Amino acid sequence: MTTADTDYLRPARFIDSGDPAIQAFAQQALGNAHTAKDRALALYGAVRDQVQYDPYIDFFDSAEYRASDVLRAGKGFCVGKSALLTAAARAAGIPARPGYADVRNHLTSKRLREQVGDTFYWHSYTELRIDGKWVKCTPAFDQALCERAKVVPLDFDGIDDSLFQPFDQIGRRHMEYLQDRGAFADVPFETIVADFKKFYPKLVATSPAAASFRDEVTT
Repeated sequence: MTTADTDYLRPARFIDSGDPAIQAFAQQALGNAHTAKDRALALYGAVRDQVQYDPYIDFFDSAEYRASDVLRAGKGFCVGKSALLTAAARAAGIPARPGYADVRNHLTSKRLREQVGDTFYWHSYTELRIDGKWVKCTPAFDQALCERAKVVPLDFDGIDDSLFQPFDQIGRRHMEYLQDRGAFADVPFETIVADFKKFYPKLVATSPAAASFRDEVTT
């Protein structure tokens, strides 16, 4: 393991891998997995499906971006879930870092589209160091939500990048990447919030929606 790799094993402000709850979650998710790839797959599956995807959160609350807080809430949006996977991986001894990109999402709810449009800035994925190679994966959309939206859950094999579902089950375009912002040692909270205020003025003017994205999503 290189010095650069060890930099991505340390706890950070939002990637708080030293939190006892994060360490317990990682241990439970790992089960009997031994190889780095099997451990990574176990953690990916746990974060993807055990933590509900919910974009109706307070985007200006730092807790929504911190791994341990997302775990305790049992739900979060893409940035928070990526932070959780990154933290769990570091707790399990796998170098990990959050990455970000701007994406166009064609399948969303009417309410969310009215708030943010169809371009999601700072959509987050996770990079894991597996067998000497950085591999990207996106644990955002849980299986239950994907089934409701008629989108195949995003699989990850630990070898190839797994970023998004380009089409839904009936061939409609689902998501496309517009710009990759790269990976970071920790969540760039202040930068993300500044851009959200710039690009999503309706989020600034409204409180978190008391609604269920899962109930609203197109079926």
